[in-house]
Amino acid sequence: MLSRAMTSLADAAGSGLSGRSSQRSAAAAAAAQLTAKATATAKATGAVIGTTTRIVVAVNSNRGTAITGITTCTADSVPTAVRTSSLAASSTSIQAATQSALQLQKTVPLFSFSKLGTAQRSSQKVWQQQLFQQLHTTSTKMEGNVIRFEDTNKNLRVMEYAVRGPIVIRAGEIERQLKDKPGSLPFKQVIRSNIGDCHATGQKAITFIRQVLATCVLPDQFLSSDTFPSDVRKRARLILESCGGQSVGAYSDSAGVPIIKQHVAEFISNRDGVDTRPENIVLQGGASEAIRSVLSLLNEPINGQQPGVMIPIPQYPLYTATLAEYDMGQIPYYLDEDNNWALNISELERSIKDAKRKCIYPRAIVIINPGNPTGSVLSEANIKEIIKFAHKYKLVLLADEVYQHNVWIGKFYSFRKVHYEMGAPFNKSELVSFMSCSKGFMGECGLRGGYMELVNFDPEVKKVLLKSISAKLCSTVLGQAAMDCVVKPPVQGDPSYELFVKEKEAVLEQLRIKAKMVASTFNTFEGFKCNPVAGAMYAFPRLSLPQRAIKKAESLNQQPDFFYVKQLLEETGICVVPGSGFGQKPGTFHFRTTILPPTDQLKEMLYLFRNFHQKFMKEYK
Repeated sequence: MLSRAMTSLADAAGSGLSGRSSQRSAAAAAAAQLTAKATATAKATGAVIGTTTRIVVAVNSNRGTAITGITTCTADSVPTAVRTSSLAASSTSIQAATQSALQLQKTVPLFSFSKLGTAQRSSQKVWQQQLFQQLHTTSTKMEGNVIRFEDTNKNLRVMEYAVRGPIVIRAGEIERQLKDKPGSLPFKQVIRSNIGDCHATGQKAITFIRQVLATCVLPDQFLSSDTFPSDVRKRARLILESCGGQSVGAYSDSAGVPIIKQHVAEFISNRDGVDTRPENIVLQGGASEAIRSVLSLLNEPINGQQPGVMIPIPQYPLYTATLAEYDMGQIPYYLDEDNNWALNISELERSIKDAKRKCIYPRAIVIINPGNPTGSVLSEANIKEIIKFAHKYKLVLLADEVYQHNVWIGKFYSFRKVHYEMGAPFNKSELVSFMSCSKGFMGECGLRGGYMELVNFDPEVKKVLLKSISAKLCSTVLGQAAMDCVVKPPVQGDPSYELFVKEKEAVLEQLRIKAKMVASTFNTFEGFKCNPVAGAMYAFPRLSLPQRAIKKAESLNQQPDFFYVKQLLEETGICVVPGSGFGQKPGTFHFRTTILPPTDQLKEMLYLFRNFHQKFMKEYK
């Protein structure tokens, strides 16, 4: 019987084998021979009775097809498990597969690989070498472990999060090498443009926010002194009076500190001209936690069909990762790159019909505006079309608006405002909007502050959601306090007002300049097409790579954009994220870079990038 570890390995290796049955038969026969040889090898090492020893058998045939199998050897058993699969996608998936497959009492010397056919590709040889190396490096003594890799949640095993994926892991290794062995690489530092972490790239904290937080943390020291301005002390006192024991160290209500919820409601009312109630506000540990809470709420089959959520492609990997973890259906719709990443309703229609053919029941549609990773900003007309579409198909609107302060071209329109102004019946649809203190001009990523507003939710449904949230007790109160400073900043006449406005505008103006700089520079590179960075903190250029580069990447079982950005990192220290981690139309290649590094460093990055790209194109043309 095919073991669970075998299934894990085969799944990690890739999708189903394509090819002629004669090839499969020949490969299976060869695999059987190698299985027998592996069994003998395992027994020769003295495999302990009752101890499972799993060995990988890989036999390559023409055009990248392979057979992978795991043999389970004991003193009394004969291995028989064999399964066909395609080549492994990358060395990372091989690592994950072998960790699940190998539970060795002792390391077993491996046997040679056999080949079928004559038209062997270099990709197969590389894959053999990678697999062989990984098998040896991951073979460890695991006696007595109660939790094995193959016994962990399968949804977590398949979940991926590209923003902190293999490229970023490699960047960390390079940073350690530069620290331990200065001068060992042709560059002095890693330029991290992979993630929207403002303060990590040198952005300064907003004084008002930090002074309020400091006073909340040390009220005995700052509330009664004139160290900080009077409006700072007044705000901190207001927050503390709404906290248990007048301390930010106490649990808050599960949905958040009452006065902060009130301030969020006032912020939305002032921004959109709508009546917003505090009881519809839920404060959470960043927008990500709020999004996960709502997706969990929707995770219930309807009419026996798997629940699904419509997500943009490209998208922020939080959505694909969470849907995979929850075992929910992913219903992708492609943004129109040739129209500045606009959202076409005809594409939404195609996507939802495709989901229904697959027996996936659409529950919600995710809109990221301004866009991550695209840097786009939706027009009011486009938002109206989306709201009408959601109403037509009875979808919950999930509006991810964490970059609403980061608009460089055009104007930000909140879904809440447009939804309200459209009137009945469209403004009767359920809507959830998300906001965070991690982006904008504040960049307080590590404080984990955010909120969601629930619009038109049935009271009983809201109770279920709040019950789920209450099981997590509450979000960090300091994160809530930071969110309070964002939604209720100093106003004219307050002692902190002038400095607050000066710092805020300085941050936003620098980001505006860098957004234009990055897009215009990339558009001078051969084979690059970069839409204007109209909003958010990212550029997402499209690469036209030479066929030789694409074939080289395929020979290494890598996505071409992964291959490109990995070489970029290894040769220049520039760390960006391949577009394949966000999703992209088949046959297109992209990467995402932030615009966050300081201006001088960003200029250096673009200079190094240009030189690398010219060299790359010359090598692979």
